[in-house]
Amino acid sequence: MLKHRVRLALVGISMVGASFVGSPATAYAVQVVKIGVSGPLTGGSAANGKDIENGVRMAINEANAQHLMFGNEPVQFVIDSVDDQGDPRIGVQVAQKLVDDGVAVVIGHFNSGVCLPASRVFAAAGIPLIDPAATNPEITLRGLKTVFRIIPTDAQNSGIAGKYAVAVTKAKRIAVMDDRTAFGQGEAEEFVKAVKAAGGKIVDNEYTNDKAVDFSAQLTNIKASNADLLFFGGLDDQAGLLEKRMKQLGLRAQFLGGGAVADTVFTKIAGSSAEGAMAWEYGRPLSQLPRGAEFADKYKKKFGIANLTYSPFAYDATWLAIDAMKKAASAKPDAFVPALQSANHAGITGDISFDAHGDLKNPSSTLYQVRNGNWQPVTTTSAN
Repeated sequence: MLKHRVRLALVGISMVGASFVGSPATAYAVQVVKIGVSGPLTGGSAANGKDIENGVRMAINEANAQHLMFGNEPVQFVIDSVDDQGDPRIGVQVAQKLVDDGVAVVIGHFNSGVCLPASRVFAAAGIPLIDPAATNPEITLRGLKTVFRIIPTDAQNSGIAGKYAVAVTKAKRIAVMDDRTAFGQGEAEEFVKAVKAAGGKIVDNEYTNDKAVDFSAQLTNIKASNADLLFFGGLDDQAGLLEKRMKQLGLRAQFLGGGAVADTVFTKIAGSSAEGAMAWEYGRPLSQLPRGAEFADKYKKKFGIANLTYSPFAYDATWLAIDAMKKAASAKPDAFVPALQSANHAGITGDISFDAHGDLKNPSSTLYQVRNGNWQPVTTTSAN
């Protein structure tokens, strides 16, 4: 009995000591800062959602290795990742979860259709959202002062594509098709505006949905319109099926995709039909950026796979937020949001600073073309 009492007494002393060491009043207290991530971790776009999450993890791990301090408190960054499933309804639900979790900032989303409603949840809570992938222009045109984007918008990227189709490819009869999502439809609408502004002619405008796998009816109409170029607003998997079916139907129009098309998924699905296909993608080729090769190498060593398009943007978005917190010496959004608004950050993807809407001041886009079965960069141009 005596031994039991002694043991209890020692346990009590140990717990008091642990409480003392972990107390916020001591120099040993650690401030835990949650960085939220929202993207599709399941479903057809899961690879891109995971790529975004991996980019955030890389930045957080590097920041923690620096043993940063805000004031006299050491800081530990942790990731709070949710699966929005690429569904606007789920996106709003998990957005509220991140708010309830007390995240300091959110990196997301992949889908514009999710970002549009979910960003309002974060804005209402005063939590900044930094968008590394969703490109619908309306995301940043609604006056939400805590929403930022570090990738060109559809107006910028598809605007370039529209001008290029008319001025460079010399297409005379242009057809357009989209998947009716906020992303794909937004791309197509901006492309059409740019084509018309450049004096080009739209001869057919078709649409599908983002679950479709057969496009015979739409392509038959496009073939009948005698189009010499087809622009598709949608994701890489559907674009691959579309390109393959074009060749099967004998449709000789040049294929031109918007952002999110130039990926290995497209070339695997389209096969030999992919040769010559073109797509305008956001930003500059990673291989041509000063720190791009280093990032790609670190990513592959850490995760065992090659990075996709959006992890460098997610990595930059995370470091952008962390640097703003460092500048403000605080993880409270109302303290570091001003530092985001005035940011001048040298990232992996390029220099990042924002206009009055929270979009990049100096965005760029790159044209890729499939050559010998692989996407190869052709030219990069300013999106303004």
